[in-house]
Amino acid sequence: MRFLPTDEQRAFTRSLHTMLTAARPPAAARAWAAGDPAPGRAVWTGLAEAGVFALAVPENHGGLGPLPAELALAFVELGRHAVPGPVVETVAAAALLTALGDPAPAERLLPGIAAGEVMTTLRLPGTGPYALDADAATSVLVVDAAPAAPGPGSPGDDDSDVKGHADASEGAHGGGHARDSDSNSNSNSNSNSNSNRNSNRNGKGTGNGAGDASRPGPKATRPPTLRIAPGHGPVRASADPVRRLSVPEGGGEVLAAGPGVAAAAAHAEDWARLATAAQALGTGLALLDRTVEHVGRRAQFGVPIGSFQAVKHRLADTLIALEFARPLVLGAAVTMARADIAAAKVAAGEAAYGAARTALQLHGAIGYTEELDLALWLRKARPLRDAWGTPTQCRAAVLRP
Repeated sequence: MRFLPTDEQRAFTRSLHTMLTAARPPAAARAWAAGDPAPGRAVWTGLAEAGVFALAVPENHGGLGPLPAELALAFVELGRHAVPGPVVETVAAAALLTALGDPAPAERLLPGIAAGEVMTTLRLPGTGPYALDADAATSVLVVDAAPAAPGPGSPGDDDSDVKGHADASEGAHGGGHARDSDSNSNSNSNSNSNSNRNSNRNGKGTGNGAGDASRPGPKATRPPTLRIAPGHGPVRASADPVRRLSVPEGGGEVLAAGPGVAAAAAHAEDWARLATAAQALGTGLALLDRTVEHVGRRAQFGVPIGSFQAVKHRLADTLIALEFARPLVLGAAVTMARADIAAAKVAAGEAAYGAARTALQLHGAIGYTEELDLALWLRKARPLRDAWGTPTQCRAAVLRP
């Protein structure tokens, strides 16, 4: 099956490419990483005027959509031009508000998102304690899960504060240690379960009887909530300095509560994965383009290194991976099926990461320098691969019925 853009969609992406080329997002990205969001906000305004954020907002709230296919094409261009800011989180927030079923939060925030006046970041349960670019966002939306309220003698831990951020590679504050901790907890839990079963067989176990006063009673639950965080903690170090991570503060205004929040959060996660996959695809394409240009200029033994067979093969492998990912991303935007989106996220993320490895190897020592704009895309590849679902998590989503 082939997913080819229409003439109108091609014209839209060409106009977006022209606009972003003139806006010079790499300069805005460097300023963003240094804590100056003003150039990035100017790019944001241009994107809003082009209708990018309106693609995720329904027409009755001032938008053009929801149009996931057009949004995916737009985000390929955003990745290709290294646009800074919580672009994924803003469209995911729009999807969440649209699916919420409560008109009040949607009427309050969606028109501003479509117009580019509201820059929103979002934290969902299970994505870790961090929100992206909360220091620059005009609103920080947080969905708190429905954890069990602590019973007698048991600590109350919010799952979202324990697991690592979805950007698993982002420094010591990433999700790697949390997953190790989770696996150790699971191992200990399994061990305790086995020992309880053994002791029950011997007649010595405590069991689950109501007469056991030493065990906590049933735990009450509270509904999931959507709130606007009143602020955020300090910005943490990140593998990609343009991706500024901080922990939203507790409390704030509650916009909605109940089971509908959980369903809307799942819908928002799908949109976030799709947009991230498209952004990763654009990042990989930009890395490939810049590498092809470099190997065509760089000469050894009197000829361009791009003429060497080993270099050609490496570039061909990179191109094939990206071109295999492209129809998966566009196809997922058409079906919006969770398994399709997860498959596209895996393919695009792995292809972008492979493009980064190829670019770094073929650029040689100059690829490590800070002055070269290539670094902006190199540092995006791995966080985008892992954000909003690591390859392992997305593969599990593909296999899940």
